Amino acid sequence: MADTLAKTLPADRLRPLREAVRALTRLADGQSSEAVFLTEGREILAQLISQDDWLEDDFRRTHPEYYQQYLLYCDPHERFSLQSFVWGPGQSTPIHDHTVWGLVGVLQGAESCMRYRQTAEGLVPEGSTVILERGSVDAVSPTVGDIHKVSNAFSDRTSISIHIYGANIGNTRRHVFDVNTGAQKDFVSGYSFNRLPNLWDQSAGIRAQVHQGASASA
Repeated sequence: MADTLAKTLPADRLRPLREAVRALTRLADGQSSEAVFLTEGREILAQLISQDDWLEDDFRRTHPEYYQQYLLYCDPHERFSLQSFVWGPGQSTPIHDHTVWGLVGVLQGAESCMRYRQTAEGLVPEGSTVILERGSVDAVSPTVGDIHKVSNAFSDRTSISIHIYGANIGNTRRHVFDVNTGAQKDFVSGYSFNRLPNLWDQSAGIRAQVHQGASASA
């Protein structure tokens, strides 16, 4: 009976995102440290990106010139936020920092990441370019390394990553860097869209359960 009921109920597409928000809220309510967020948050993000059918089409759209940064959720106290970053073929960021902790998980395609550090002589690359494949999770913060450039690893297809930051990152003052001189300039990224997914409307499924219950008792 339970299997039959599950098959006839409307799909709860946003359930994975809602569960991730709840798990992150529990961490925030427990006043978790950055280290805890980077450890347990990594597991939460890995679970979220283990499937990709929950991300709605409006938050997958590319722009012909620029990568897109879509807000999926922001904690009411701005303790954390989630975004989808959508990369058209060959698109990339400038070299930039975050000033807060962050986690990056690849949902679709792949990303290339080049890390840098500041020295008296300017920016210095740290290691070689790293390719983040689908399902990979990377971390950034002022304590673990915060300056990088990210690009779509593909020149012929879209890549999408899901990000979690320890702030409302679209409103956070950050920096972009000149690769030759290391000079930094303030920037605030904002967001590419003015609506969020409606995580909390589960009425279709609840109505279906009510209808199933009424039919079963008739």
